[in-house]
Formats: sequence, C-alpha cells, structure tokens
Amino acid sequence: MPATELAPHAGEESPPGPANARDRPADRPSPPTRRRLKRSTRIAVITIAVVSVLEAIAFSGTYLLFSRHYVTTDNAQVDGDQINISAPESGNLTEWSATSGSQVRENQVLGRIQVTGGGGQPKRAIRSPGTGTIAVNNATSGQYVTAGTKLATAYDLDAVYVTARVDEKDIGGVRPGQQVDISVDAFPDAHVVGRVDRIQAAAAGEFTIYPNPDTDPTNPQKTTQYIPVRIQIMNSDGMQLLPGMNVITRIRKS
Repeated sequence: MPATELAPHAGEESPPGPANARDRPADRPSPPTRRRLKRSTRIAVITIAVVSVLEAIAFSGTYLLFSRHYVTTDNAQVDGDQINISAPESGNLTEWSATSGSQVRENQVLGRIQVTGGGGQPKRAIRSPGTGTIAVNNATSGQYVTAGTKLATAYDLDAVYVTARVDEKDIGGVRPGQQVDISVDAFPDAHVVGRVDRIQAAAAGEFTIYPNPDTDPTNPQKTTQYIPVRIQIMNSDGMQLLPGMNVITRIRKS
C-alpha cells in the first residue's frame, strides 16, 4: 500500500515548498552605496570654490575702483594731423620720388604731372603741403591720375597725439587737463602719460544690426554714440609712437 501522507501536527510549521516560495516577497536589489569623496578631494573642491569666490569679489572691487576713479576705453589709437599730397591736375605722373618712410619738407617737389593733351606745355609740379614722414604712398611714376587723387599721406611724427572715443554715458567724467595713463599694444612695458587736450563737439556713431539689451525691443537698430577726445602725449617713455597704433586710455577723474 502507498505510504499515507501524515498531516503536520498542530503547532508545527509546514515544510518549505513551492507554494510557500510564491508567498514570500520577491528579493529587492539593495540601494547602491554612495561613494564618499576622499578627504583630500573634499578639501580641494572647497579650496577651489573659495578661491573662485575671492576672485569674483576682487574683480568686482577692481571694476568699481576703476569706474569710480577712471574713464577707460580701448577704442583709441595714436593719431596725427594728416598731410595729404594730391594731384593738382589730371595726367600722367612722372618723376614721383615719395616712398613710405621718406621725409618730406613743406613745398618740396615730389613729382610732376604731364597734363593730358598738353602738347608742349610744361609739366605741373606736385609739392608737399607740409613737413613730415610719408606713412602711406599710393602712387607710382608713370601712372595716370585724375585731379584731386590722394597720392600720399604724411604725418609729423613729433606732433602725434591720441584720439580716444569715449562712450557718451561716460563723457560727463572727462574734462580738459585731466591726466591720462596710456597703454600701447606695441609697447606693453612702456609707461606713457598724456593729458586731455580737448573734447570734440560732435559724436561719432557706430551702427550695429544687433539690439542692445538695455534699449526698447521695438527699436532693434541701435546707434551707439562715442565722443572723440584728443589726448596730448606728455611722455612717451622713449618709444616712437606711430599713427594707427592701438592703445588703452585711462582718464583720471580727479
């Protein structure tokens, strides 16, 4: 006879079986353990954060100091009064002697014009209207030019100055006679000092197609106005400053 299954006595637990396995809650994955940063790494992170905050504070303080005591602009160049040498007549240019870097004297003959259809007429002399150094030469002997063509441009290098274009919002802090610290891109170690000579009456506008965030969004075209300020160079620190050199000017308000 088959063995009779004995029922469990009262108080005894049923042996584990498939049904009991289904009744147990499924195994859940344990949450991942967080890896703690090393003490040296935490110190490094904190140090970097503190240094960043200190740098931001220092930058803000420096900016406020400069904005309070200086009017600064990098929209500035070494400039000078141009000596423009132009063709007095239309014709063929002959005997042209001017070259870039050459010295010219006032009333010096630099070339001649053979007037077109002039026949046996004498050539017309081209004279320099002033004394200076040729900075730009646009002409060569033998070419045909029309009356008024700019053949060359010269500057008196002993009388150069700086033209700084100051934002109209800052021009109220600029007065003639104020001292100016000048940084020349070509001579970063030179200590050049100037003085505000005069403020030009008219503004020079700069057109941009991009809207200014501080303006009315209904007017996307913005003309930013800059006021040209002429700065006389008092001390060039022995450097030869040439027209066109880029500079940064810091005009002292006090």
